[in-house]
Amino acid sequence: MLHAYPQTLNDAGARPVWIDLLDPTPEEIAEVEHLTGLRTPTRDALSEIEQTSRNYMEGGAIYLSTPLIARAFTADGVLTPAGFVLSPDCLITIRFAPMTAFDVVGNQVREMAGLTASEAFVRLLESIVDKGADLLERAGAELDKLSHAAFHAEPRKGGKQSETTAGLRHALRRIGQMGDRTSQIRDSLLGLSRITAYVIETGCGAMPADLRARMVAVRGDVASLNDYEAHLANKVQFLLDATLGFISIEQNDIVKVMTIASIVGVPPVLVAGIYGMNFKILPELQWTFGYPYSLALMVLSAVIPLAWFKWRGWM
Repeated sequence: MLHAYPQTLNDAGARPVWIDLLDPTPEEIAEVEHLTGLRTPTRDALSEIEQTSRNYMEGGAIYLSTPLIARAFTADGVLTPAGFVLSPDCLITIRFAPMTAFDVVGNQVREMAGLTASEAFVRLLESIVDKGADLLERAGAELDKLSHAAFHAEPRKGGKQSETTAGLRHALRRIGQMGDRTSQIRDSLLGLSRITAYVIETGCGAMPADLRARMVAVRGDVASLNDYEAHLANKVQFLLDATLGFISIEQNDIVKVMTIASIVGVPPVLVAGIYGMNFKILPELQWTFGYPYSLALMVLSAVIPLAWFKWRGWM
């Protein structure tokens, strides 16, 4: 799909300032290359991780690429490569999934008079960084909820073991999802940091002073978001360690209960074994209350260890 701003390619003699390619076909790529004279990088080229492959100059244009988060505000957000080709008179963007930031800027500049490629590029970076900040805010709020549930919520008394286990599994799943999300944000911010630094060092000379200042501001925003993301990553690790600690405590409690049950059962078995033997001389056999006595002794031998464990606070 091809979008052109501020006018369409169908306008006679008009050349758009910003051409946005969404999962383009070979025909659309050929049309854009013929119109602009600029090479359009492929998806494989945009997926390269080397710095020299992501940011470079060619034919008077700056070629930039970074992973961005598609479907960012849904549970199935994924990283997808995105590319920018910035020349003095044209901006080409290549992406392979819908992204809110591109649509927002597209609506802003659709009818904007006097739009330049640099202006469109800076607006786009600002929108992407703004959406990244929103993602980090949501991630921070979700981690705060998980932290409150783990450390501040009152434990339910009399809850079943299965309910506790299910709650811990859910917490682990949520923490894992937040870890994935913060990792995606980190990759995206790292790419944006490289882009802004490269453009400021190599391409800002052709920009007006106000756009250069906005690029510097974008770089500062990305740096601050990187710091906040590092804080969230540490919090995810802390919550993961804490949840695993709770799971270990639950397992220890189960083992403790099983150990107590096995110990409590030993004395009654011992008593039953003694009075079940066929001794030649067994005085208790002549007792009127010998059988109730043996039963009471077995119950007492079980109750005394239970009372001891209860008094020690082991159960």
